[in-house]
Amino acid sequence: MKRLTREWLGKADEDHSVAAGLMRRRKVPCNSVCFHCQQSAEKYLKAVLQEGGVRFGKVHDLEELARFVSRIAPGIALLTDDLKLLSDYAVKYRYPGFDATRRQARAAVVAAKRVRAVALGILPSR
Repeated sequence: MKRLTREWLGKADEDHSVAAGLMRRRKVPCNSVCFHCQQSAEKYLKAVLQEGGVRFGKVHDLEELARFVSRIAPGIALLTDDLKLLSDYAVKYRYPGFDATRRQARAAVVAAKRVRAVALGILPSR
């Protein structure tokens, strides 16, 4: 595995871990959980792209990243619903006017876990 791929995975794992840890709090910061789930998914997809030698630039849209990933792993299309769910959490819930619910946070964690599992399944062992 490429060094930069491992770095992307490290960052993705950190966001994934933060989201899971926040879900265990008595008072769940749902907006933060959702944001870190989106961030972890983005970074797992970028790890796959990095390893596959696919250039992706400063793209943050999960569905666009998935289109790039589909060049090397067509099965990524199975995650379309999860990626759509997570995409809004990149920006929308970070600012006043919108607040994620506990239900949305739980769904985001589940979606992020699926993205993680698929990405790790595509990548060679660390």
